[in-house]
Amino acid sequence: MSSGGRGGEHSVQGMTKTQISAALRVPPAAPAEATAFFIARLAFQADVSDVHASLESGDPGFVLVDSRGDAAWTQGRVPGAVHLPTAEIPERAASLLDPAVPVITYCWGPGCDGATRAALALAQLGYRVKEMIGGIEYWIREGLPVEGADGVERRAVDPLTAPVDAAHCAC
Repeated sequence: MSSGGRGGEHSVQGMTKTQISAALRVPPAAPAEATAFFIARLAFQADVSDVHASLESGDPGFVLVDSRGDAAWTQGRVPGAVHLPTAEIPERAASLLDPAVPVITYCWGPGCDGATRAALALAQLGYRVKEMIGGIEYWIREGLPVEGADGVERRAVDPLTAPVDAAHCAC
């Protein structure tokens, strides 16, 4: 936001403060700052589609950790994930995870910070870690496989959260 106009009004591309949308009340960061932020964000997070594609490759280069409790794990999980509830990370991580292999954590979904807490606990132990944004909720909503007591199943893709007629959103 730059100063402009009379009486100390501010403008964003020619709009006065009273005309600025709610989304631009705090102006966008400078391009260099935005670049640094978005690079950092991608260093900390991976989306479910990218995690799935990596797992399907046969050699994803990471271990996927489900940080939910026993009841949630039994209810359904990402096939191939390692079960390591957040509260057990300090005691069990060394016996389940190779410190040389990156880890991606997940929990329930965007309304849950369990994967973030698990990622923090692992980082504090020296692991390189990312969080799978969207958690198992978006994994399921994108129609990806879920393993449970009756085997592996796929649910229909939620058309409000994932492309129905394509393998990915092409973003």
